[in-house]
Amino acid sequence: MSRMATRLRNASFATLLGLCASSAFAQTPAEFINDASAKGMADIEASRLAHQKTESKEVKDYTIVVINDRTTANQHLAKIAKQLDLPVAPREEVVGKAKGLMPEVQDGASFDQAYAASQVKTTQDAIDQLQQEAQTTDVPEIKAFAEETLPKLQNHLQMARALQAGR
Repeated sequence: MSRMATRLRNASFATLLGLCASSAFAQTPAEFINDASAKGMADIEASRLAHQKTESKEVKDYTIVVINDRTTANQHLAKIAKQLDLPVAPREEVVGKAKGLMPEVQDGASFDQAYAASQVKTTQDAIDQLQQEAQTTDVPEIKAFAEETLPKLQNHLQMARALQAGR
């Protein structure tokens, strides 16, 4: 592995560890909405890229489900923020954070494999975050969002694991 690839992998790993550590602490409703929205946007963009790059029908089908579900979830989060009159991060800030969360996936034959593996990881992280939020929040709208969104993400995880096993 090249030195640059090793550094990139290590930096990505360190970033993920930091994100996981930060999610262990309770978030305010606004922090949760901003964080979940950024992760959703990163998932949408990674899936759009995968949809363009892959030749696999299974991967294309999966990306469509992810894009649709995560777009709907982000729209729901925006409505909750407006309903609760929460201060949310400017769109540019959320987009910037989403770009930083997108996994680095190489081109070529191993693209689908790397995408599937990243989806397993990021989807499990999103599930963990929603489960924690559902258990700790005292905001009924956020609790309902988490309970509504969890089954969809669990379906994504099952699909991503099947993609990963099939590669």
